[in-house]
Amino acid sequence: MCDTNVYVSAFTFPRGVPWQVWRHALHRWYQLLVSPAIVREVAGVLREDFHWEERRLRRRLKLLVRLGEIVTPQTTLHVITNDPDDNRILECAVEGQAHLIVSGDRDLRRLKVYQGIPIVTPTDFLRTIGG
Repeated sequence: MCDTNVYVSAFTFPRGVPWQVWRHALHRWYQLLVSPAIVREVAGVLREDFHWEERRLRRRLKLLVRLGEIVTPQTTLHVITNDPDDNRILECAVEGQAHLIVSGDRDLRRLKVYQGIPIVTPTDFLRTIGG
């Protein structure tokens, strides 16, 4: 699964490493896990920080939801205190039984592994899948 950082980077900076991660998801090289909280956070960042128009935003979010397996976590985690939104990533990963988390976020990457789920950079992920 990918964190919000990866989605936002992929959607706003095509041709970068996060875009390649997203492209592989589009080709179904791996299964994305996504939660309603992650979709809301991606929408908020694209709307507020990048000023995406609603039509463009809805199209991208619909594609994300269509590609991803929707996970609705029943547990609330409090692992990362300085950025509570990062806990939503961990919740989705744990509930969805993710094999790994692809993250550009320093706080998440600092964990390296959470409940047996490795946390890797987009570059390391691409190396792993041969992309």
